Amino acid sequence: MSVEIRKSDRRTSRTRRSLSHALIALILEKPYDEITVQEVIDRANVGRSTFYAHFRDKEDLFLSGWEHLLDAFVHDTDWKNFNSPRFMPIDGLFQHLDDAQPFYKALLKSRKVDQMFKIGATYMAKGIENAISAELKDNAQSTVPLAIVSNYMASQVFALLRWWLDHNRPYPPVQMNKIFHDLVMPGVRLALGIDESGIEDASRVSLVRTHQAFKF
Repeated sequence: MSVEIRKSDRRTSRTRRSLSHALIALILEKPYDEITVQEVIDRANVGRSTFYAHFRDKEDLFLSGWEHLLDAFVHDTDWKNFNSPRFMPIDGLFQHLDDAQPFYKALLKSRKVDQMFKIGATYMAKGIENAISAELKDNAQSTVPLAIVSNYMASQVFALLRWWLDHNRPYPPVQMNKIFHDLVMPGVRLALGIDESGIEDASRVSLVRTHQAFKF
C-alpha cells in the first residue's frame, strides 16, 4: 500500500470518527429527531460535501457507528473454541453499554433503542453466520440450518442485553457472560454437531477493540 493511500485511509478514519463523535455529543444534548446534519457538520468542523462523501444522511452515520461496534464484537469472538467459557466476549459488550449509560438513556428518550437493537440483531446474525461458515466449513454435522443458529445466537445476545439494561444492570458483566454461555451455548454446540471433547483450548481474546470501537 502506498504512502498516499495510507494517508488517505487515515484521513477517512479521522473524518468518520469526528462525525460520529459529533453526533454522539449532540444526542446527549437533545432528542435525536431534532438533530440536523448541519449541526453535526458544525460540531465536527467539516464541510457539507465531506459529510456526504462518507454518509447518506444522519441515520447512516448513526448506524455505521453501531455496526462498527458489532463488527468488533464478532471479530473478537473465539471462533476456534466453541467450548470456551468466554466463546463470545459478552462481558466486553455489556461493559461497553454499562460505561455508556448516559448515551443509552438519551437513546431511550429519543425512542431509538428498539430500532437499534432490531437492526443490531439482524446485522450481528449475518456476521455470526459468515464467521461460523468460514471456521467450520465441512467439519461439523449441523442438525439446524446455520442461518437459524446464527439468528438464535444474535437474538439471545440482544434479549439478554435488553433485559439487563431494563432492570438497571443487576449483575456484573462477567456474570452475564457466564449466564449467556450456560444458557445458550450448549444448544448451539448441539445444533452445530460439535464434539466438545475435540475442541482445542484457546487463549482469551482481547476486549480492546470491542470496548474502544465506538466510544460514547
